[in-house]
Amino acid sequence: MEKLKIATAQFAHRSADKAYNLAVIERLAAQAAAEGADVIAFHECSVTGYTFARHLDRQDMLSIAEVVPNGESTQKLIEIATKYDIIILAGLFEKDEHNNLYKPYVCVDKNGLIAKHRKLHPFINPHLKAGDSYTIFDIKGWKCGILICYDNNVIENVRATKLLGADIIFMPHVTMCTPSTRPGAGFVNPDLWENREFDPTSLRLEFESMKGRSWLMKWLPARAFDNAVYVVFSNPIGMDDDQLKNGCSMILDPFGDILAECRTFEDSFVTAVLFPEKVEQAGGYRYIKARRPELYRHIIGQFHTPDQQVAWLHTGED
Repeated sequence: MEKLKIATAQFAHRSADKAYNLAVIERLAAQAAAEGADVIAFHECSVTGYTFARHLDRQDMLSIAEVVPNGESTQKLIEIATKYDIIILAGLFEKDEHNNLYKPYVCVDKNGLIAKHRKLHPFINPHLKAGDSYTIFDIKGWKCGILICYDNNVIENVRATKLLGADIIFMPHVTMCTPSTRPGAGFVNPDLWENREFDPTSLRLEFESMKGRSWLMKWLPARAFDNAVYVVFSNPIGMDDDQLKNGCSMILDPFGDILAECRTFEDSFVTAVLFPEKVEQAGGYRYIKARRPELYRHIIGQFHTPDQQVAWLHTGED
């Protein structure tokens, strides 16, 4: 296993405009490849858009969803990966041969589909079915996993993905700047986005606050540190339907340190070089070796009825 150069991107997608979103993905992938990146990762539902799907009925969802990998969008991602010789990860809505609906994140290269992860905890639309398995795959000798947005808030998912062998976990999101019971949370006024060139400071203060990045910093570095994994976090910037998102796509190392982060309001990406020896040097690697599963295997695995509701989708509050 040798060092690997990864890019993580942020961009302002357009709801249900696959052609536009794929054009942005191609432009950023081309730039990342020119800078020597082996891989570029985009956010959850980066091909289709995301939050607008809360308004869609089943037929609308079937209309925007595609089969994977033979659908047009996945084939376009493979075409882009081939053209620029770069591995691409991106998200969309999927339908299978029985018209079951899922929300996957795919990894492709010039040879085709490498991996597909179906979100384990989908909630943006009631017609989406939950994925039922973890996803482990290989990129140039590195064992990788994928957990989509809310999947990462359930900490057992991250540990399970690590225990299955992942040293890199791709964490595509559409997150932050939504209401919650935690202090300081809430939507960010879209007027600030429209006025960002004249008054970038007011927008930056909101994005940096507990509505945005400060909340992310409460848990994302811990996921990397506790599990001795590289984390590739991707998130959109700008308007997602009627909600504003603050980007800050970043790459963290197994020590929980940020190696690179998107810090502008623009469509952009950052890159970082991953070194395999860091995984075994990190504290989390020792802690995993020190586990005593006989103490808690029955506690962690005990049955319960999952609560999958995300209240802000229905009531305006989390």
